[in-house]
Amino acid sequence: MTEQGADHVVCYSGHTYAQEPRALVWQGRRCPVAHIEARWRTPEGPAFQVAVEAGERFDLHYLERENRWLVLPRRPWSPVRNSRNF
Repeated sequence: MTEQGADHVVCYSGHTYAQEPRALVWQGRRCPVAHIEARWRTPEGPAFQVAVEAGERFDLHYLERENRWLVLPRRPWSPVRNSRNF
């Protein structure tokens, strides 16, 4: 069960749980998933890199033994600036 106000993931579950994330709740707001950029499996369970409709990106990890999601925001990419490049 998810605590009220806790970050969590709404997902499609066909033949297995956590098959495809559809939305996530981050800091109290619902963010529909626009597309899945990557998916992989860790020893703890399935994981996804997603972009939400608002343009933000997140890594989503389902921790099977704990029956909970870990929602990690991704920082926007920015090039390293070097004073010699100016």
